[in-house]
Amino acid sequence: MILAIDIGNTNIVIGCMEGSRCVFIERLSTVRTKTELEYAIDIKNVLDIYGIHREDLEGGIIASVVPQITKAFQLAAEKILKLDVMIVGAGIKTGLNIRMDNPASLGGDLVVDAVAGIAEYPAPMIIFDMGTATTVSVIDSEKRYQGGMIYPGIQVSLDSLTSKAAQLSGISLEAPEHLIGKNTIECMKSGIIYSSAAAIDGIIDRMKEQMGENLTVIATGGLAKKIIPHCKREIILDDDLLLKGLSILYEKNRKNKR
Repeated sequence: MILAIDIGNTNIVIGCMEGSRCVFIERLSTVRTKTELEYAIDIKNVLDIYGIHREDLEGGIIASVVPQITKAFQLAAEKILKLDVMIVGAGIKTGLNIRMDNPASLGGDLVVDAVAGIAEYPAPMIIFDMGTATTVSVIDSEKRYQGGMIYPGIQVSLDSLTSKAAQLSGISLEAPEHLIGKNTIECMKSGIIYSSAAAIDGIIDRMKEQMGENLTVIATGGLAKKIIPHCKREIILDDDLLLKGLSILYEKNRKNKR
């Protein structure tokens, strides 16, 4: 069993993986001012809640899009595990054929998503990762990473709406009772949820047209379960996709550990 960690701009996802099986998954808020010790306490508390002991873990791996805290979190995890913890980045073998202008610019989280997607599902495919930003990864029939999209995440869009309009208060991301809202809150909920679902459906249609073939569509990320049930296209919801990818990369690179 390994400790798998995904550091995002809003949340840090922590889970334990046994092969492709996710033992548990939890989310912490990303706080850039925390110290190494504070993050170590967070990790220990999560492991304690699930009854996971240090001796149960053979190692750890981290994907991060927040470089300011990556090293501190790595040291915190190593403090708890008493083992080396890998970082997805330079020197990590992925086996992914990236066809972008600058392959090194591809975020670690997108690399991990793609590795897991290729291992778990038939190509060609597109992967929606719905977090602070919504990212779209396109993988062709030869399992090559062709590129994708990045656009504002659902919560970012909602926060922008409420912050710019004095009469609109903050709301939760839950589907309203009616598609056609009957009050301001319902209108906002309907607008953000169904416009997001429609955007995903539209992107899928355009990607299929661009690629000229049917595509497997996978969605993951903290906000996916809020939106995907309202989409009309066939989409596989996989909450554990990124942790599965981290587990695959750990196994692929374990021989390189010192």
